Amino acid sequence: MQFKHPEILYFLFLLVIPILVHLFQLRRFKKEYFTNVQFLKELSIQTRKSSTIKKWLLLFTRLLLLAFLILAFAQPFFTAKESKKATNEMYIVLDNSFSMQAKGKNGELLKRAVQDLLEHTPEAQNFSLITCNENFWNTDIKSIQKELQNLKYSGNEFRLDNILAKINARKSAFNKDIIIITDAVGVKENQAKGFRKEDNVLFVLPEAEQKNNVAIDSVFIQQTLDDFYEIGVKLTANGEDFKEVPISLYNNSKLAAKTILNFETTTKTINFTIPKADFNGYVSILDKGLEYDNTYYFSISKPSKTNVISIGENDKSNYLSRIYTSDEFNYNNFQLSSLDYNALEKQDAIVLNEIQEIPQALQTTLKSFVQKGGNLVIVPAQNSNVQNLNTWLAGFGAIKLNAATNSEKKVTKINFNHPLFSGVFEKKIDNFQYPSTKNSFAVSTTSPAILTYEDQTAFLTSVKNELASVYVFAAAINKENSNFQNSPLIVPTFYNMAKNNQKTGVNAIIIGENQPFIIDASLSKDEIIEIKNDTEKFIPVQQMMNTKVKMTFNENPSTAGNFGIYNKTNLVQNIGFNYSRTESNLSLANPDIAANFQEINDIETVFNTIQTNRTDTQIWKWFVLLTLLFLVLELLIQKFVK
Repeated sequence: MQFKHPEILYFLFLLVIPILVHLFQLRRFKKEYFTNVQFLKELSIQTRKSSTIKKWLLLFTRLLLLAFLILAFAQPFFTAKESKKATNEMYIVLDNSFSMQAKGKNGELLKRAVQDLLEHTPEAQNFSLITCNENFWNTDIKSIQKELQNLKYSGNEFRLDNILAKINARKSAFNKDIIIITDAVGVKENQAKGFRKEDNVLFVLPEAEQKNNVAIDSVFIQQTLDDFYEIGVKLTANGEDFKEVPISLYNNSKLAAKTILNFETTTKTINFTIPKADFNGYVSILDKGLEYDNTYYFSISKPSKTNVISIGENDKSNYLSRIYTSDEFNYNNFQLSSLDYNALEKQDAIVLNEIQEIPQALQTTLKSFVQKGGNLVIVPAQNSNVQNLNTWLAGFGAIKLNAATNSEKKVTKINFNHPLFSGVFEKKIDNFQYPSTKNSFAVSTTSPAILTYEDQTAFLTSVKNELASVYVFAAAINKENSNFQNSPLIVPTFYNMAKNNQKTGVNAIIIGENQPFIIDASLSKDEIIEIKNDTEKFIPVQQMMNTKVKMTFNENPSTAGNFGIYNKTNLVQNIGFNYSRTESNLSLANPDIAANFQEINDIETVFNTIQTNRTDTQIWKWFVLLTLLFLVLELLIQKFVK
């Protein structure tokens, strides 16, 4: 027990006064003579004993009365067990990622958390609020009431480690109270390593009651027909016992197709057939789970011809003209001596076909071509200058050709999971016609092989950057050295290596992934690309590359949807933006994140606990009551004790 005014305790010396009064009280008794006092003798003794008891009772009563009165003025209290944390700064971390759309006992998890904060946060409490996409520093509940009520779900994944880095970056002489409100979906234990030992960490982990959820994972072109695209829509189901799910396809907000899905497995792909023309729309489903992943926005551009050039001898390049036909490609072959360097930057793909030694000027041009998003295919000559080739290949990544071998080898394995063969095969093939080579180079690379020899070395591999791919064969494929030209594999292999996915595939960007996007556009110095729809517009980070523009979008846009890419008022291309599906699986909630910290059931209890643990227990009122009690007791003794 401690005292707020300990100096008043000196007045306890006043307790000597009632002691002196009672012990040294001097009274003279007056004698009265009676004729016969024998019968009063016994009464006199009893009266004197009662008088002595009464005096002692009054003494103790007055001593206690005075003592409790003095102690009450000294204001005694018991120190709070967390009194040293009373000066802590408070930080509230509120998860507003899409998984907080899930419904708990009292409605959507985020809306319930916001309501609890508004109702139970003390008005005088100063704190900082950090969400997935917004920060409110040194504020109070009244100042951010409107912002909290209008708080929207964020497409950003809840990353506890990133938020802790923000908090720890704010230097302060005080320790911190960190209150974390999250459903912990997708949160890993190692994200909690940023907490300091001196911080007071409290977790509130609201839990979803309904964890079943169906999400649209992706949209892709399954098959290209003469006049139609067959697009595949991949869906994932998280949970169990799913009922029928309706799915609809829209083009420019007009319903194009509709069907019903039944989930026999956790993933399902459904196909739609659409005309081979511009498509700018979305696919949507209806389920009882999360809403944010029920719509997937995408666009498909009307197919335009792909520009392809091969560099090499005409007699060794004839097979390419049969693959790159005029209905889909603008194809030309140039011998090295007659190559027009100015035409290279306008191509989508370039095939370097059995060139013995690559001139330095061509090496530089092709490296720039790949950096700007063009695909490069390298077919080495049987007598290629390996040292010259490896020095150049090192600029693309970890790949090189080793010494040639003259033994015949068969190609026996296809990497069906490689993007190059996506949608090519309906099922895995084990007994295809094995092509072979007589002379080949051993390829050293960290990239997975696309086609593999029987000795497990690579026949075809690739090195990929963020915009394009460099494909490298291990051997020349002319008819003298290989029968690959007669293999069924040659057509899909070279066809897909030349195709530019942004021209012929589905244009759908995941917000926040910073995947570069290239469009064909020639801009003047004062012109900029703008991306917009009816509700939002922004200017992406853009880089001019001759006849192309490279764009990155960072965290834009804030809302998923169909957008147009504009050069002033001219629509260049349509594009779809979607939220990442990382929050879709509610079963990934990880309550163990709070295992080493204090977990509290609700926000109201958080503030009550902090206040209780840090508020001193004032007990002076009890001493006042005891003072009054002994005052009454003294009066009763005076009246009733004889």
